Amino acid sequence: MAIGLSTVGSSQTLPPLYGPGPGPKPTSFLAPISFFYRPPYRRFPVYRSNRREKSLTICFVLEEQRGLRGFETESTSTSGNDDEIVNVTRVSIENDDSQILAARLSEKLARKKSERFTYLIAAVMSSLGITSMAVMAVYYRFYWQMEGGEVPVTEMLGTFALSVGAAVGMEFWARWAHRALWHASLWHMHESHHRPREGPFELNDVFAIINAVPAIGLLSYGFFHKGLIPGLCFGAGLGITVFGIAYMFVHDGLVHKRFPVGPIADVPYFRRVASAHKLHHSDKFNGVPYGLFLGPKELEEVGGLEELEKEINRRIKSSKGL
Repeated sequence: MAIGLSTVGSSQTLPPLYGPGPGPKPTSFLAPISFFYRPPYRRFPVYRSNRREKSLTICFVLEEQRGLRGFETESTSTSGNDDEIVNVTRVSIENDDSQILAARLSEKLARKKSERFTYLIAAVMSSLGITSMAVMAVYYRFYWQMEGGEVPVTEMLGTFALSVGAAVGMEFWARWAHRALWHASLWHMHESHHRPREGPFELNDVFAIINAVPAIGLLSYGFFHKGLIPGLCFGAGLGITVFGIAYMFVHDGLVHKRFPVGPIADVPYFRRVASAHKLHHSDKFNGVPYGLFLGPKELEEVGGLEELEKEINRRIKSSKGL
């Protein structure tokens, strides 16, 4: 409870000049004097005035302040909780952002998983298809060559020798083409390989098809013809095919993780090759190495062995989850 002080201003006419009570009104300003007479009411002469005067009235008002105090307390409390409300709002916004980021990350991972699966199917089908056809072609070709009872030793040796030679030669061809063509006049196609990939395939995959065309042509000619020259052509086509399959598993699978390669990642030589190719994408040595299987040798020639060892150690830690 609180006491409120309020004032009320009023204007009123003054009461009669003489106080209440009977008795004659004096006719003069001198009241009768008598030692034995005492009027029942004491009278005071007052000048008559017709003007209105203002009086001040003081009133004590008791007001219930509980509601007001409650309002003030609530207001103070609300004001004090502004920071908390802002913090809660900020946390809510951050949670929403986190959920959006988590959803986007989940969507991205799902898309990457789908892309890897799609490329894995393509890689397995192409590898199994090409490998099985190559094996069957080799078997039937030599089977037909030996139908007459004579073993064409020269032709067979030439076929196998050129198979190995073509596989090794493809590494030098790929290194030259990578530097002189893909990073030069054909950069508009190869550039897709140096940028984040959108989808399971990229424009750079066209080069694999381009290299497959001569391999298929050489295999076909050597399969349907007899003699040393057809045998050499067959061997060349077989070597290109073997190199293409190895390149796909090491380059696309191991280095760029377009599909899982299993225990190949734990082979020290392949890990070294993959680390060297990663340095090619970092441009630390002006694009060197341009080759794949001889990449570590190229880095050694330009003094990049220290960086190569760092990349190898990084890949080992990453594979172990450290």
